[in-house]
Amino acid sequence: MNPLYVGIDVSSKSNVVYFMLPDGSKHCNFSVANSHTGSSQLVKRILSAMTSCSLDTVLIGLEATSVYGDNLVYFLREDAALARFNSKIHVLNPKQVSKFKEAYNDLPKNDLIDSFVIADCLRFGRINKEVYIGDYRYKALQNLTRARYFAVSNLIKEKQRFMNILFKKYSTMTHEKVFSDTFSTTALAVYDEFESAEALADMDLHELTAFIMEKGKNRFPNPNAVAKAIQKAARSSYRLPKTVNDSVNQVLSISITSIKALEAQIKEFDKAIATQMELLPNVLISIPGIGPVFFCRNHGRNRRYQPFPQSSSACKIRRSCMETTSIRRFRSSNNKAY
Repeated sequence: MNPLYVGIDVSSKSNVVYFMLPDGSKHCNFSVANSHTGSSQLVKRILSAMTSCSLDTVLIGLEATSVYGDNLVYFLREDAALARFNSKIHVLNPKQVSKFKEAYNDLPKNDLIDSFVIADCLRFGRINKEVYIGDYRYKALQNLTRARYFAVSNLIKEKQRFMNILFKKYSTMTHEKVFSDTFSTTALAVYDEFESAEALADMDLHELTAFIMEKGKNRFPNPNAVAKAIQKAARSSYRLPKTVNDSVNQVLSISITSIKALEAQIKEFDKAIATQMELLPNVLISIPGIGPVFFCRNHGRNRRYQPFPQSSSACKIRRSCMETTSIRRFRSSNNKAY
């Protein structure tokens, strides 16, 4: 094998490139834009070097730099001209490159150095054997599951903020568990459609019962008892000055809109993930507790589980935000959570 080593230091605007020959000598270095045009120029320079130096293989390396290198990798992998030279693309861990760089104690400080170190790292073979995964279905799942994770995180934060504001309007209702689900359709309607705790407390009981039956679609076994519990909690809640009460109502209304929007987003992500899962072979989701979302989060490289805050209020909100199949934790024999 007579390879050309290509080290690329990726950034959002430009990519610094270093070509290294098999003996470790420099062929050339240059910079191109991190765009389709710049990547086309890079491929042309690689092909020119391969021909002029009679090389038969090209090894390309770059650090894993958030999203900045993904499009470049896609472009290089799909290029038919590079494929003729048995091109391989290695996405390196930045810590691995940094440790390798420490072996050089006399390197100058400039943009060229990182691309040189990456190319030399390829030449020494101090890299993982696995190259960039060519099956884009897993990358698609990674995009979807990460977006869903952030949507769920935002939903949890929004519900925590909502609970804090709700305490100002209905100080007693928040801890007396009038509703089994604090964020049910009926509960949100009560929070949003009544001007104040006083208005709710003074409402005719029969009208409030009819309101609960309408919003709950007759699902409450005893709506009259629920109405009485709501009014009892409203009567013992603090009364706010009108100006403060109006601002609280505005914040609650906006927060409810945000919660509903985030819940709709999560449902769309779940549908997209389930559709993408149908394209994968040998998917194990028949075990109780392992659904498409949980499987995707723990498959391939997307394995790290980040626990949510363990305060009691956060735990209650977490249970209302995430489906059972996506939040179960499995523990090994040494009681470590996965």
